Amino acid sequence: MWVDRIAQIFLDETSIVRRSPEVEQERAVAIYDLLESNHFAPVGNVEGPYHLHLRIEDHNRLILDIRDVSDQSLREIPVPLVPLRRLIRDYFQICESYYEAIKRLTPSQIETIDMARRGLHDEGSDILMKRLRDAVEVDFDTARRLFTLICVLHIRG
Repeated sequence: MWVDRIAQIFLDETSIVRRSPEVEQERAVAIYDLLESNHFAPVGNVEGPYHLHLRIEDHNRLILDIRDVSDQSLREIPVPLVPLRRLIRDYFQICESYYEAIKRLTPSQIETIDMARRGLHDEGSDILMKRLRDAVEVDFDTARRLFTLICVLHIRG
């Protein structure tokens, strides 16, 4: 049995005011991909697999509420989001440009915007891995999907 993994993930839906169809698709894909393949190993003697509840507190702190499969709390890990705030804003701006570009630009122009979007996503994933390093080990693909979900949690009306 693979124990260093997330078996279920939950987003705090109370903080999400609106979602465009494109953002909803990104959220759904990130969750699906995350549950299909992830590496998530909290530091210490905490055995998985895990249920992970994500929420934003005070507009600047991510809370990873790690629970066992019976939904009993094991640990909460606060992650300051100040280092990611600018990146999240830039990521959403480039995503909006990308979605608009798909409607009216040439494939080469779309590819240029998509490369910038992926670059910001990679940068956010790297920062997230560093922020989590002392509390939980994640691989790059898991960090990418978590970064997507953090961005979704930041959407406000």
